[in-house]
Order: sequence, then structure tokens, then C-alpha cells
Amino acid sequence: MEEDNFDFSSDNEAFEAVQKFEAMKKNNTSCFFDVIEFESIIDYYIERANYTRAYEAASLASQQHPNSIPIQLRKARVLIDRGRAVESMSILKKIEQIEPGNYEIYIAKGTAFGILGDINGAKKMFDYALSLESDDEEESSDILFSIVSVLQNLNYYEQSIPYLKRLIEIEQSCSSHLYDMAYAYERIEDYDNSIKYYLLFLDEEPYSDNAWYNLGIIYNKKGEYDKAIEAYDFSLAINDQNAFAIFNKANICWYLERYNDAVQLYLEYLEHEPNNYEAMTYLAESYERVGDDEKAKEYYNQAIDSNPDFPESWYGLGVIAYNNNEADLCVKYLLVATSKDPENSEYWYLLGKAFLLKHEPKKALRCYKKGLELDIYFDAIWADMGKLFIDEKVVERAIPYIKKSIKISGDVPGANYLLASLYNYSDDEKNTLFYLRHALEMDKDAYETYSVFFGTDRTSTSVLSLLKEYNLI
Repeated sequence: MEEDNFDFSSDNEAFEAVQKFEAMKKNNTSCFFDVIEFESIIDYYIERANYTRAYEAASLASQQHPNSIPIQLRKARVLIDRGRAVESMSILKKIEQIEPGNYEIYIAKGTAFGILGDINGAKKMFDYALSLESDDEEESSDILFSIVSVLQNLNYYEQSIPYLKRLIEIEQSCSSHLYDMAYAYERIEDYDNSIKYYLLFLDEEPYSDNAWYNLGIIYNKKGEYDKAIEAYDFSLAINDQNAFAIFNKANICWYLERYNDAVQLYLEYLEHEPNNYEAMTYLAESYERVGDDEKAKEYYNQAIDSNPDFPESWYGLGVIAYNNNEADLCVKYLLVATSKDPENSEYWYLLGKAFLLKHEPKKALRCYKKGLELDIYFDAIWADMGKLFIDEKVVERAIPYIKKSIKISGDVPGANYLLASLYNYSDDEKNTLFYLRHALEMDKDAYETYSVFFGTDRTSTSVLSLLKEYNLI
């Protein structure tokens, strides 16, 4: 091990102890170390997450100093870090009998309980450790900080919050605790409190690009898009290399249909991440939305070159082909997309529409069926299936088929709207009213998708009255 790998060389004794231990391991010799030397060696490896070396040092230390509480405590910590919580607990119970007032033992026991999934046991140990604290605020904050660190490392964010509140009360000038609190609330999806603490932190540390970035994420989750963009802008003003902030801002602009802004932001992001096929795909879709199909195809193809297994790029090319009535090309792209992601109902729906462009209704119907197997609430598929049945003049055959599908797949709004549509086409007022009322009761808002089937030119006054009853005409 080279000397410049150490960052605590100012502590000559600790530095020499680690060097001596490394030389011993390298040369396969035996050396004696005193307790203080072993403490330095073990702490060094723990701090660097080199748990294999830490365990080797702790095991040797236990052999040479079997009655040393600091050594046994460190060995227990190393075992915890290696996931061997049960073995650690055995050591901790023994040294607890010797030093029952040592709060570090109970923090270690609480950590072991946490790893074992016993959060209540962990909290009991942590609370007991706090009950042993003196009037020294510095010691109290050290205990609380250790508890918070353990809980957050184990993803017990909700349980860490009460301890963080006490820590903030003791160390009011330490802004990092506010950040930790904001992050804990973020992880448990309490976004209002998370925002509160991020803003408190930013009052103290206004140039934290990470805090502004995290705040942008939370505003985005809450649907407060203008505030999210503002937060990302602050983050980028502080650190213009924060590519994630650029990407997230681009996604919001796309969602808000600000496609020209999205184009510029995705281009900027690709300057930082030139091989990101997802960004290329989203950029292509943005170009498509502003009517530049050539640029859209260019970036879809670049995305495919970067990752041919990413289905959205193939789907995007299929959409452009469909919109340009290029049925064969659309089918070609959508067959690839469905092969890459056979569980995507959108892909099967567009493939079905492409087959209809090719005047292949049987293949279209198979695609629609597959789409409904994946998402039985996909209203556009139910509606297009109805149009297919009517256009192909198979309404009478389709009705029993749809009734059977309800028995198999479940009583869903789409199937009832479709039956009402088919019965209305067949001038069967009674069944039209029955299935339409049932569909409206389940999902009134979905009616818009099926309204094309209920034009006043062929719909009875009773059915029209029902639609007026639901304020739909």
C-alpha cells in the first residue's frame, strides 16, 4: 500500500500502525499491536468500507486482546457491516454485562436489530442509549447523529424523523440536519414537509444545487410544474453541468406541451450525455410534435443505433409511418416494438390500426384482443373494435362474443359501451338502454370515446334522454 493512499498521515502513530499491519499481511508474518493501534487500524478500514480487512484486523485484535471492550465493540460493528448481525449480537450481549452504561453498545445492538428487520427492537435500544446520555449536549448530538445515520442507512426514514427533530433542536446551527430531514420526508412521500425543510435548508445554504434539484423533483411529483422548473433553473444557475436537472426540466416541458422548449433542452442534455438513447427518443418525439418528421426520424434512428432493444424508438417510427399512411412501414416497426415489449397495450393497439390500413381486419382484431388482454380498460381499443365489427358487418356475431368476454374477463365499462353501441346500431333500444346505463354508472367520463356510435340520426329518443340525464348532450 502506497503512503499517498492515506489521508490521516498527520497522525503518525495511526499511519505507522496501518502500514505495519499491511506489511504483516503482505509478508504473511505475525506482529503484536497494542489496543490503541488496533483501534486505529480497524477504524481506518471501517471508514473506507474495506470490511474484509477490518474483519481480519478485528479477529486478530480479539485474539491478542480478548478482554478489551473497545476491540470487542469494533469487532461487533465489523460483523454488522458484513451482515452478520446474529454473531454481532452475541458479542454485544457479553460486553453489555461488563459495561452496561456504554451507550455505543446499545447503538450497535439497535443496528443489529434493524438489520434483522426488528425496528421496534432497534428503537428500544436507541432510546435506551439516549437514556444513558449525560448533560453534555455534544454527547447527546453524537448519539442522535449515530441513530439517525443507522436508521437512514437501513431505509427506516420514517423512524429517523423523531430523532432528527431532537438533533435539530440541539444543533440549530447545523443546516445539514435540515437537509436530512427534508430527504427523510421525501422518501416517505410527505412532500409538503419535505418542501418545508428543503426551503429552510436553502435559507441557510442558498447555493446548494442538489437541494434545488431535489426540490424540483418534489414539485414535479406534486404537479406544481412552474415551481419545479424554477427550482431546476436555480440548480442550473449554480451548476450548469447538472445534466439531470436539464433532463427533468425537458420532461416537464414535454408534458406541458411546450415542445419547442423540450427540443432545446433535450439537445442540451445530449451535449452532456451524447449516447443516451432515451433522451434521443424523447427528442425525436418532441420534433414529431412540432411537425418536423425528418428530424424525428433522424433521432429515432440514432436511438435505435445506440440501443436497438429500446422499443419506444421503434414505436415512434411506427407512429410517424401510420400518420403518413405508410401501412407496411408502420407494421414493420410495430412488429419490432411488440417483440421488444410484448406487454405494452399501446403497441398492440397501433399495430392493429396499421393492419386495418392494410385492409387486414382479422390481424387487426387479433392485435386488439391482445391489447385488451393487457389492459381491459383501454377504451380506444373497445371503440375501434366496435367500428371494425360495424364496418365488417359482423355485428350480430360480435354481440355474443363480447358477452362471453365479460364473463371471462370481467364486467368493465368498455365492454358495456361496446355492447350498447352494437345494439344501438342494430336498433335494439331495450338492450342499448340496459348496457349504456350500466356503462355510464361505471364510468361516465369514458362516454366521449364512444359518442361517435350515438349520433342523433340513428339513436332513439329514449337513449338520447338517457344521455341528457347524465348531461352528456
